[in-house]
Amino acid sequence: MNVIEKTKAVRPSTGVDFDRFRLRSFIDSLAQHGELEIRNEPVDLADVASILEGNPKAVLFRSVGPEGQELVGNVAASRSRLAHAFGVEPGELLQEVQRRLRNRPEFIDVTRAEAPAQQVVLTGDQIDVTALPVHFQHGTDGAPYISASVDFVVDPKTGMTNSGMRRLMLRGKTETGIDLVSPSDLRAIYEATASTGKRLPVAFVVGSHPIDQVAATMRLPVDELGLCASLRDAPMPVVKCITSDIKVPADAEWVLEGYLDERGHVEQEGPYGEFLGYYGAVKRNPVFHLTAITRREDALFQTATIGGRTMEHTDTAQLCSLRTEVMIWRALEIAVREPLAVYANAASGGMLNVRVKLRQRVPGEARNAITACFASLANVKHVFVVDPDIDIFSDAQMDWALATRFQADRDLVLVEGLRALPLDPSLDHGSRTGAKAGFDCTWTFGTGGRIETRVPEPPHFKGKRFESTFAALADGPKFFEDLMTAIGSRDGREIVRELAIMRQTMIVEQDNEGRYSIKPQ
Repeated sequence: MNVIEKTKAVRPSTGVDFDRFRLRSFIDSLAQHGELEIRNEPVDLADVASILEGNPKAVLFRSVGPEGQELVGNVAASRSRLAHAFGVEPGELLQEVQRRLRNRPEFIDVTRAEAPAQQVVLTGDQIDVTALPVHFQHGTDGAPYISASVDFVVDPKTGMTNSGMRRLMLRGKTETGIDLVSPSDLRAIYEATASTGKRLPVAFVVGSHPIDQVAATMRLPVDELGLCASLRDAPMPVVKCITSDIKVPADAEWVLEGYLDERGHVEQEGPYGEFLGYYGAVKRNPVFHLTAITRREDALFQTATIGGRTMEHTDTAQLCSLRTEVMIWRALEIAVREPLAVYANAASGGMLNVRVKLRQRVPGEARNAITACFASLANVKHVFVVDPDIDIFSDAQMDWALATRFQADRDLVLVEGLRALPLDPSLDHGSRTGAKAGFDCTWTFGTGGRIETRVPEPPHFKGKRFESTFAALADGPKFFEDLMTAIGSRDGREIVRELAIMRQTMIVEQDNEGRYSIKPQ
C-alpha cells in the first residue's frame, strides 16, 4: 500500500516557534555573517565532496543531483559557527554550554498536524533512501553515506531516549548499514535487544540545528532527548514518529524512521573515511530498515564533513572538540582548584590532543590535571598544561610554552596500558590499550615570579609621577620604565645621562631584577 500524506503547517495552540531552531533558519543567519557560500548553479552529487573539502565556510547547494534538491554541508565545521549557534563569542562557547547543561529540560508535545517535520509523510512503496541527495564522500568509501544523521532510540529497559550521530551507508532503497562497532550506549542497547530476538526501533533526523548535534555528541548519564531541550535553553517541541513511539524534534527537516533488525553484526559496512583523518576498514555491522520518511515541505538535507587532511574544517572534529572540552572541564573541576580554560584541538580530531590552562595553587596540580584528563575520556591521548599567561587557542603560544617551559626528564607524564580509541591508527593492530602522555608546560611551582620567566612587552608607562629621577629613586627601587613614567619622559636617553652622573658619585645601583635604586649610605 502506498501512502503519501501532506498536512498544512498550522500555527499550534501552544504558540511554538518552529523556525527558531530550524536548520534553514540557522543557515540564513550564516549568510548574514559571511559564514556561508551559496552555489546556485546545478552541482552533480559527485562534485559535492571536493567543494566541501577544506572549505572554511558552510556551503548551501541550491540544486544537487538530477532531482535538483537542496543540500547544505560544513554547517558545524568551525568554532565560530558553533558559537554563533549558541549566541556567544567563540571564547565564551564552553562556559555557555556548561550553563545550559544545568537547565531543566522542557518539552512541548505537538500533534502530527502541527509538526513541520511531518508535513510530508511517505510510507510503503514510496520510501526510497536512494532518492535523497546522499553523496559519495571519500574515494575508497564503500558507498554514498548519510553523514549528518542524529539518531534517537528508546532503551526498552529504562524508557530513556538515547541520542548520537552515526553514519548510514546506502545499501538499497530501504536499507542502510550503520556503524555500531565502537563502544557506545546505542550498541549496548541494540545488542541487548537483539539477544532477545527483537528489532530495535530507531529514528534518524537529517537536517538539525547545530545545538541538537552538540547535544547528540554528549556523553552524560541522562535522557538525551532532554539534552537537546536543555542546550536549546527553551522548551523543545517533540512529535511521535509515524511508525514507532519514538519522539523526535518536531522542527526537524527530515526524519528517517525504521528499525535495526535482530540479526546482529552480520553485514559488511565500509570502508569509510573516519573522523581521525584515516580510513576505517570494512566491518560487520547491523542493518537499518527504513519504514517511513517524513519531512518539511521545503526540507533542507544535510551532510557532514568527516576525515581527510583538513581536520580543523570538518563537522565531526569541531563537534568532538566541544564534547571533549565539556567532559574534561567537569573532571578538572574536581581534580584541581582553578582551571581556567580547556581546548581540544580540532586538527587532531577534537579529542586526542587536549590543552588545559590553570592557575596552580599547590605543587602537583598540573599533574593532577593531566591524570584527570586521562581518566575522564578514553579518547584523550596527549594533554598539555600551561600557565595562565598562555593562550591555549594559539598554536604558536603552545609551541612556545612547550619549547621553553618543558623539560622531558622532569615534566613528561607517561602512562601505559590505558584504554584507547580503537580507531587510533598508531595502535598495534588489534590492540585496545595504549600509552598516554602528559606535558607539564608550566613553570615549576613557586618559580614563576623570576625575571627570567617574565614575558617582554612594549612599555606601558603607567604609574606614579615625581619631580625628578632622583625623587623617584628616593621613593624606592624602579625599573627603567618606571623612571620614564616618573618624569613623563617620551625619550629615555636623558635618564641614561642622569644615571651615568649618579654612578660617578656612587649613589645608584641595579639589583638582580634590573631595578635602579639609591645605594644605602
